Amino acid sequence: MITASKVHFCNQTWQLDSQIQLVNHHEEHCDVVVKDTPFHPVSHIWPDHPADRGTLSTSTESYPVTDCLVGAVELETGKLFVAQSIPVKRDTDGWVFVVVHRISKQAVLSEGETVSLSVDKEYQDSLSRGHSAGHIASLALNKVLAEAYWRKDADRKDGLGHYDFNSYAQEQSFVTPDACFDNYRLGKTLKKRGLNTAQVLEELKEIESRVNQQLNLWLSEGSDVEMQLEGPYLTSSRYWHCNLDGVDVVMPCGGTHVTTTSSLKRLNVELRAIDANYIEMHTHVSR
Repeated sequence: MITASKVHFCNQTWQLDSQIQLVNHHEEHCDVVVKDTPFHPVSHIWPDHPADRGTLSTSTESYPVTDCLVGAVELETGKLFVAQSIPVKRDTDGWVFVVVHRISKQAVLSEGETVSLSVDKEYQDSLSRGHSAGHIASLALNKVLAEAYWRKDADRKDGLGHYDFNSYAQEQSFVTPDACFDNYRLGKTLKKRGLNTAQVLEELKEIESRVNQQLNLWLSEGSDVEMQLEGPYLTSSRYWHCNLDGVDVVMPCGGTHVTTTSSLKRLNVELRAIDANYIEMHTHVSR
């Protein structure tokens, strides 16, 4: 019987051997499911963190992993559903969620065969820096806005106890090597919750400067970054931990991350007003 994928991308593991559970050949590619994997797949629900790159190798051949995706297997039929075709939520009875390694359609593989999986560490590390930088920048933005831009108490607070602008307003987030992009909506709902959106837009450059000052301060203090894992499977909950202002900040997150803020060297945020309802935050890691 096919089992849920055990994932190792939060364990600083970039290479391992694993047994093939399922091979699906298609006209344009071949999808491979193994028992254990160091690869991080792109989420089909919130695709903010890109798929890892790397190779899947047999004793005689090595195949580039051209994509890495989330899949779900219906145990009764053994049928694999990939990404947007997945018809169920995680932990649905009779289903297991797996990591799908997409390789060349010419691949010759057999179920039960042991293969070697190797992640491009340099690329994964660059995404880890971008993702951790995005989290820290969002907390800095929350802190700056909480100091002067909310006119009433907000129900939702972040891990530092500040009004969680990021959670309220974020409509899109995307990680790239050594960078993170966030798109925020300043709509009527946010105004009703108490944010002075007109003032935010008017003073955006000042806010940007204060966010960058806060980031420089946090990085100068330094902190370990840890991932708390509730289980070994793809669907197991994972939490990002980082100490900021003497507080252990915790965020649910399924991505890969740095192990220390010293890996980020220097962060710089740019805030851009798109129109009266949207602002963007561009976070960059300087190496």
